[in-house]
Amino acid sequence: MLQIGNIKLASPLVLAPMAGISDLPYRLINRSFGCGLAYTEMISATALAYKNTTTLQRLSTNTEDKPLGIQIMGREPELIRKALDTISEHSFDLVDFNAACPVRKVATKGKGAGLLQEPLLFQKILKLIVEHTSLPVTVKIRAGWDETSVNAVEIARLAEDAGVKAIVIHGRTRKQMYSGEVDYNIIRKVKESLSIPVIASGDALAPGLIKKMFNETGCDAVAVARGALGNPWIFRETAGLLETGTAPAAPEVDEIAQTMREHLAWNVEFLGEKVGVIHFRKFFAWYTRGLVIRDLKVRAYFACTKDEMMLLIDEAQKRRRSPSYSSMLKPSLL
Repeated sequence: MLQIGNIKLASPLVLAPMAGISDLPYRLINRSFGCGLAYTEMISATALAYKNTTTLQRLSTNTEDKPLGIQIMGREPELIRKALDTISEHSFDLVDFNAACPVRKVATKGKGAGLLQEPLLFQKILKLIVEHTSLPVTVKIRAGWDETSVNAVEIARLAEDAGVKAIVIHGRTRKQMYSGEVDYNIIRKVKESLSIPVIASGDALAPGLIKKMFNETGCDAVAVARGALGNPWIFRETAGLLETGTAPAAPEVDEIAQTMREHLAWNVEFLGEKVGVIHFRKFFAWYTRGLVIRDLKVRAYFACTKDEMMLLIDEAQKRRRSPSYSSMLKPSLL
């Protein structure tokens, strides 16, 4: 059983944080299929320090949403310290610091992946976080800023020396963003250099690719991001593949539809009907990939009420997967 500080994880499969995605309903749906740890979406330390109302809403959780990490981003020590004070007023199990976000408006301001270019400040911030919270601290990094400055091993060692309890590493540089090949070798080198757990990230899009990540890097856990969009079954299927060598069958249309109904209901309960339905529109498209329902997807983007969206789910349930989608589900990916 993987352990991060005093947190024991029932599964080595982690739900990675994604902006505008990783709210409470999304986390609960994925937990129901076996993810062992989830995070809030990345939250600005500045917004936390000043207790921005919208930001505080993103901290919502419940007793079923465990274990839960909060991921923060920033570079100003004083604001990060104030953010930790805000975090202490809420129920989280660990704090994750983001030094991996490649988005231009973040990285070029010296935040997220931008901190990979400032190792000393990076370590100073981590020491501050470790000293000012009683929770286990993790950090997410990338392979480096670009191909000429792949410094993940150095950065990871600095993090371990600062007292963090686990490293999450995305096997691409900041310059690569989310394109190009994931560097399994750099993840393996980080794993071999540390005594704390290493959680690997990058292209965990299907059970077979997640198994490949474990096999080629020796990592302790894998973080799933895009692979879980409209596909919470990836956790169940991957667990089956890792345990028995055979992944369970992909979900039938009836199970997909029922999961959509549950997700929509939680969205409405958590966000209210108007916002909850609007937020669910993109999930409708993700859940129904492979179904021959292009007309329904268009209508879903105009749905405004829970009843309207439920009717579209009912109609989608009557459709079948397209042959082209079925051919995509090759054994190498499962």
